[in-house]
Amino acid sequence: MKSYREELWFNVPSRRGFVNITSQVERCVRNSGIREGLVLVNAMHITASVFVNDDEQGLHRDYEDWLEGLAPHEPLSRYRHNRTGEDNGDAHLKRQIMGREVVVAITGGRLDFGPWEQIFYGEFDGRRKKRVLVKIIGE
Repeated sequence: MKSYREELWFNVPSRRGFVNITSQVERCVRNSGIREGLVLVNAMHITASVFVNDDEQGLHRDYEDWLEGLAPHEPLSRYRHNRTGEDNGDAHLKRQIMGREVVVAITGGRLDFGPWEQIFYGEFDGRRKKRVLVKIIGE
């Protein structure tokens, strides 16, 4: 069995955003040379997420509205975490809802997706450089 590791780096200029990272993960799979296996893609920061869904702008706006309704950014005093001097208590909750990582099967050297599935990086406390780990195992 072989393994391959790569880090992807992102700097989302706004507080929140979604970035389709499917092509970067596909490149990692090609570079790994692994034809059959699994790829783990996980956000290495506690206020960011990786998830699988459709690349449709209406859905992304729905996510924004839904997440803001569940964990609004303001008022900042709403979150005990912000008493530490941070202003990102909401981002931690949003990450918890959207998830830390995804695992996708690799078949014939390609991501083995269902219809419309894509991999996304979700940022909930942006404006600084953050990384995503891509770990591939297989043969």
